Amino acid sequence: MSDASNPRDALFTPFHSRTLNLPNRIIMSPMGRAHAAAGRPHPDYASYFRRRAEGGVALAITGAAAIAHDLADYDGTGPHFFGDDALDGWSEVLAEVHAAGGKLMPQLWHTGMARKTETLGGAPAIGPSGYAIADLEARRGPSGSAMDGLDMAAVAEAFALSAAAAQARGFDGVEIHAGHGFLLDQFLWPATNRRGDVYGGPPENRARFPAEVIAACRAAVGPDFPILLRLSQFKIDAYEARIAETPEELGRLLAPLVAAGADILHCSQREAWEPAFAGDPRNLAAWAKALTGLPTIAVGSIGLGGLFTEEEAATPGASLPGVSLARLDAVAEALAAGDFDLLAVGRSLLADPEWPAKVRDGREADLRPLDLAALTTLV
Repeated sequence: MSDASNPRDALFTPFHSRTLNLPNRIIMSPMGRAHAAAGRPHPDYASYFRRRAEGGVALAITGAAAIAHDLADYDGTGPHFFGDDALDGWSEVLAEVHAAGGKLMPQLWHTGMARKTETLGGAPAIGPSGYAIADLEARRGPSGSAMDGLDMAAVAEAFALSAAAAQARGFDGVEIHAGHGFLLDQFLWPATNRRGDVYGGPPENRARFPAEVIAACRAAVGPDFPILLRLSQFKIDAYEARIAETPEELGRLLAPLVAAGADILHCSQREAWEPAFAGDPRNLAAWAKALTGLPTIAVGSIGLGGLFTEEEAATPGASLPGVSLARLDAVAEALAAGDFDLLAVGRSLLADPEWPAKVRDGREADLRPLDLAALTTLV
């Protein structure tokens, strides 16, 4: 793929799959920006995403956008991907990204038991068994409601409607969020999925409802529109959690999701270079590709000098990790070897919209460190 003397060259080669073609391998990871009054993206979203496209990002994935289900939203500050007002706002963002030569996909989500009901009010949150992570930590019973067949049908239809809207508006695909402890991930994770029916228990059953959502989206958009799927072991409030303890279990989880119509698997880790399973150096994206044959995206802390949580960042006097490309070459070597296909970069792109171009041109000294303003504004 590239000259072995410079593994980073692999990041700047074209990518081609059955449904998606990109000029390089760098994706902008989806990151919630909480600037969406009444669900419409703030006007600054357009210039925010355009700057990243101009800086060399081949494809940007929006921060999670809620589907049209009453209990999908997180805390009322994020965007929607339904309704004319929100969709018109997203169309303005898309026009700017396309004008800069980039591509854009919305990330579609339902938050399930992660919903901030105390902020939003309304009915109790829903999930596979009604358990939130806080319930697990407190060793108490479920604080929400277990979904029934009508709930599942309504959620799947809402995902499909948003996917169809993305296609109709000219977006370059969609990503379905099935990671980080939100609704679809709550089905995949045994700790929150305690069902005794066909949606719980063995890996194939835990994947059944996420697969139904993917299948509904695929039916809505046809065979050639890209559908990405975001997966993770960890949860935002449970960093040691795992949906699969072994490669065999992971393969059994992924098979129904692939059969349902996912095109590319976006495999989130806190650190992209870390092994997914003991005794083997491959990361989650490499294992997902090996098990399914699909193209995969690796993501996790690329360009940062250390880990931190949002709570730590908000602590008065907190200092954020500086710039570090110490692990980039190892990840680039794995990409060049074909272990996975694409690399998503998140908070480093908040700090510096020109991160891809600077890395490509060897301008490491010019990379900007992350600061609090980048975390909280659309700069």
